[in-house]
Amino acid sequence: MTTTGKQLFTTLESDGTLTVEIAQSEFPDPTGNQVLVKMEAAPINPSDLAILTGAADFENADYSPGKVVAKMPEPFNSGQKARHGQRLPAGNEGAGTVVATGDSDMAKALMGQRVACVPGTAFSEYAIADAAMCLPLGDHSAEAGASSFVNPMTALGFVENARMDGQKAILHTVGASNLGQMLNRICLEDGMGLVNIVRKDEQAKLLKDQGATHVVNSSDDDFLEQLKAAIDETDAFYGFDPIGGGKMVDTCFKAMEQVAVGKMSEYSRYGSNQQKRMFIYGRLDFGPTTLTPSYGFGWTLSGWLLTPFLQNAGMETVMRMRKRVLDNLTTTFASHYKTKVDLEGMLTRDAILDYRQMKTGEKYLVTPHG
Repeated sequence: MTTTGKQLFTTLESDGTLTVEIAQSEFPDPTGNQVLVKMEAAPINPSDLAILTGAADFENADYSPGKVVAKMPEPFNSGQKARHGQRLPAGNEGAGTVVATGDSDMAKALMGQRVACVPGTAFSEYAIADAAMCLPLGDHSAEAGASSFVNPMTALGFVENARMDGQKAILHTVGASNLGQMLNRICLEDGMGLVNIVRKDEQAKLLKDQGATHVVNSSDDDFLEQLKAAIDETDAFYGFDPIGGGKMVDTCFKAMEQVAVGKMSEYSRYGSNQQKRMFIYGRLDFGPTTLTPSYGFGWTLSGWLLTPFLQNAGMETVMRMRKRVLDNLTTTFASHYKTKVDLEGMLTRDAILDYRQMKTGEKYLVTPHG
């Protein structure tokens, strides 16, 4: 017996036409370790927007109830050639109630429970999820649990990764974001040094009010000097950046190198021996990442994604991280939302033009059943 419900799909054609629409779907009975979740809440994360909206022109799109058609410009259309013609679901994570299960003991134990899950199809009235990836929420609401995976596990992952690499401090380029605030709370709890970069005075105040020690404002005239001073105090030669495009990574490498050179006893034409590492974990800016030859050769720039990290970290580490999230869901890992929309509400012009800007503190929560 199948279950019927509304679901969001996104399709990119080879000519650059992007169609995002709500349609009726049939959800088969779960098997094995699967569960069927009646979705009650799902956040729109920056990681969702890559497939949901990308770089398409939604200013001039064609809007109708439950459907929007936009054009994807080059080179972004060609860059997504592998998805051309595919009708894809969206929504990395969310929370809801298990209404049917497969026949495994793990799946059956979740029947009737409210869980957080990461089905990759969360913008939907129902979703099939893996019981092993479901987190029973107990008395927590779906809204409280909706963002219990991507941001909390990513922020914890940064700290775990830093520890694995022998680091005692982290630099984060969007300190006041939802994830950034979680990271600040984790670092304060764990004694990990943290340099927070923000863009506005009110963001700096927000973090300082939450106990942050090192907050630097990229809009200040003396930003580089502030950044160098913070790196010098913390030894934060290890950073995470979700912006991707532009010069922020380059600026961080410059500051790290200038701090390291200041500690050298003699000159080297190759720069310092201090290893400097930055991870790009998002693309808030679709432009090229600009790097300049101004920080020697002791640097590494690489990408960072949550799923590969969890696969490499091992089940014991993952389970420990998940338990910490659940134990602190309404404190350390609390998320806040600007507004709630249903599935059709996601596809209005006002909503899309607003949430795709990914402004700090203005995350949307989707409630698929209204």
